[in-house]
Amino acid sequence: MTRRSVIRGTGHYLPERVVDNSWFESRLDTTDEWIRSRTGIEQRHFAAEGQTTSDLAIRASRAALNKAGLTADDIDGIILATSTPDFTFPAVATMVQAGLGIKSGFAYDVQAVCAGFVFALANADAMIRSGMANRVLVIGAETFSRIMDWTDRGTCVLFGDGAGAVVLEAQDGDGTKADRGILASDLNSDGQYRDLLYVDGGVSSTGTAGQLRMQGNLVFRHAVDKLAKTAHAALDKAGLQPDDVDWLVPHQANLRIITATAQKMNLPMENVILTVAEHGNTSAASIPLALSVADGQGRFRQGDIVVTEAIGGGLSWGSVIIRW
Repeated sequence: MTRRSVIRGTGHYLPERVVDNSWFESRLDTTDEWIRSRTGIEQRHFAAEGQTTSDLAIRASRAALNKAGLTADDIDGIILATSTPDFTFPAVATMVQAGLGIKSGFAYDVQAVCAGFVFALANADAMIRSGMANRVLVIGAETFSRIMDWTDRGTCVLFGDGAGAVVLEAQDGDGTKADRGILASDLNSDGQYRDLLYVDGGVSSTGTAGQLRMQGNLVFRHAVDKLAKTAHAALDKAGLQPDDVDWLVPHQANLRIITATAQKMNLPMENVILTVAEHGNTSAASIPLALSVADGQGRFRQGDIVVTEAIGGGLSWGSVIIRW
């Protein structure tokens, strides 16, 4: 028998404030049509004043636990992906742990920007496979509105705030590609591309939080190439072919990137989960948000092959193959 990490429940939370593209028209040299045509984004959610990343994560976690039919006491550990923590330390995961009333087990953060949830999911899978945990709460949560340069129309229109969570649970499988759960993952980073997408502040550099900077055209080119390659690499590890894929749940950064990646995988768009129009780019939260939305709509059937993939600052990119 082989221990597998099966998704037991999903959940998400979006802040109440909805900001559509028209909000930017009086502040920037941009239009709703310009934003839609280049990104596919129609609106996004912004956290309220005083609302933190951990606040969003706690709400998403409660929703995932409720969907799983579990309580906080059933969780052995928390792995949370974010680039916008409440504080330099402690980890946001520990604040979620306290917020849920959990007083034992581990809780830590993973920072791989938009690829963070994929990295966190692979981390949790490894811990479950090794026997270190039976149930892990894996979260992506962001408040990117806190690090926007509101004069830069190339970046500030792209991002939103939100959180998504999944409960991973150990279940026995036969060790074949027919098993339910996470079948394979593929993680990559290349620091030489750091300047393509970064925040110009930090504790040991400027002593400030900084603001997001991006060379959009170069990031686009790397994204289309690297996302398709990592998806194929993970499918190879799982012993699967692109034709086996039922659903692609990509990082929701830009509709053009998503469309180009799907084309490289020969996957029709009706098999791609899209939430970018409603949420914008929520960085590490985007994949768990999309998973939760699609799960709530009943789009996944048990046994479906689901591919998740993302790329973010670093550059860091990766994918995870899941049999639902």
